[in-house]
Amino acid sequence: MPHAIDITGPITADGKRVFTPEALRFVGDLETRFGPVRASLLERRRQRDAEIAAGASYGLHPDTEAVRRGEWKVAATPADLQRRHVEITGPAERKMIINALGSGADVFMADFEDSLSPTWDNIVTGQAALIDAVRRTLTYTSPEGKAYALADKLATLIVRPRGWHLVEKHAALDGQPVSGSLFDFGLYFFHNARELLQRGSGPYFYLPKMESYLEARLWNDVFVAAQDALGLPRGTVRATVLVETLPAAFEMEEILYELRDHASGLNAGRWDYLFSAIKKLRDRPGLRIPDRGQLLMTVPFMRAYTERLVRTCHHRGAHAMGGMAPFIPSRKNPEINAAALAKVRDDKLREVRDGFDGTWVAHPDLVSTAAEVFHAALGDKPHQKERLREEVRVVDGELLELGVPDGKITEAGVRNNISVALQYLSAWLAGSGAVAIFNLMEDAATAEISRGQLWFWLHRGGVLDDGRPVTVALYRTLRDDETAKLAGLPAESQLRAAQTLLDQLVERAEFLDFLTTPAYELLG
Repeated sequence: MPHAIDITGPITADGKRVFTPEALRFVGDLETRFGPVRASLLERRRQRDAEIAAGASYGLHPDTEAVRRGEWKVAATPADLQRRHVEITGPAERKMIINALGSGADVFMADFEDSLSPTWDNIVTGQAALIDAVRRTLTYTSPEGKAYALADKLATLIVRPRGWHLVEKHAALDGQPVSGSLFDFGLYFFHNARELLQRGSGPYFYLPKMESYLEARLWNDVFVAAQDALGLPRGTVRATVLVETLPAAFEMEEILYELRDHASGLNAGRWDYLFSAIKKLRDRPGLRIPDRGQLLMTVPFMRAYTERLVRTCHHRGAHAMGGMAPFIPSRKNPEINAAALAKVRDDKLREVRDGFDGTWVAHPDLVSTAAEVFHAALGDKPHQKERLREEVRVVDGELLELGVPDGKITEAGVRNNISVALQYLSAWLAGSGAVAIFNLMEDAATAEISRGQLWFWLHRGGVLDDGRPVTVALYRTLRDDETAKLAGLPAESQLRAAQTLLDQLVERAEFLDFLTTPAYELLG
């Protein structure tokens, strides 16, 4: 592997452990072999979007019908991934890793994507923390002097690298930034795959933001190359794919097929999926999108999405994982807690009744609520893959009809989107990617929904329920009001930059695919 990447960011003590010559050559080889394929697939996304804008339609691929009709299943599930009733997710930060691994959840997903602001320091310390976590040596001492250490019983660890569209600007090959996906995956895999196997586990991953089975094929090729390079058996890696883009909803079976030797399941990444649906269908005539608070999992197009996911997974022997419960319990307001926990319980009941094998939560205090629901339904069974949901018949058109009965746009909804976007962007630019806002854990996905709806209402004729059109003037008036309310927030120093960025995202005629792309240019 002659191709070593160049690190342009500062190398701290953690960095010296992470960026060994061997690790850099390993990542460099992955970038050399697969970087051009990644670039071509991103271009394919753009071409497909142009075709849709010109009148093409989403739907199942005729040329992959043999895959959908074939009798195949994904690889057998490893022992420590059989039971996934409750998974907790959060950024790859020392305190979070320690608390989440010991939270009582079955699985912890350490995140380098939507819930991590990819500052150079966050990326480097996150990789170092995972090296220590795998070896059970991870500790943390807070600024107040409180000491944290790993518990005796730990959740199974899964890592989510960044999506294919993102780069790591502090690492270059031949003067060009490397793929954030290959950087995150390569470093974690190189340092930890053998150690995980020796401890009875393995290198497990969540794969975000894919839009086609060809992108899944690329991941599979990366897995094969990485395993071969370290002399590990093919199939050592296990990957769960987040179905969080509209195009991927039409290619679930093909995605599992491409990854079948390494696949363990699909996840209903519902917040990103909502954003993707808005983004991809924004030019459809007659499309109306109501307040975010009305886009519930029970609306028809979201039901169609989750029903298809469960049926697909169980037909192919894979886990079907439910969506995120973002509520953050309050120790000061028991009434808010009671109402919110009731909603969480109802959401998890719907998921387990629909056939999901597990679910996500954002806060340790929600683990017990979700666990109670799944234990009551499944008992000692690790999953319910035997429920094939043969009665489910989702036609493609059901995924494309975003109408919500009695849906409406309210001033309160517009204000909430503005405030959430401003608060999140401010925190993200200050280095935090998981942000508590209005008793919810917001990440990049929910910020994307907020700015996506604002753009859509401004540029596609949104009208409030009181008859006022959503105009730039109205947006700016409400934005100024909401900005004034944020004086004194922890990331106030970044508020002006956040407002400028939000204005650009919302007011410009062109819809930018991801807010994190221009935001990343502002990070050190």
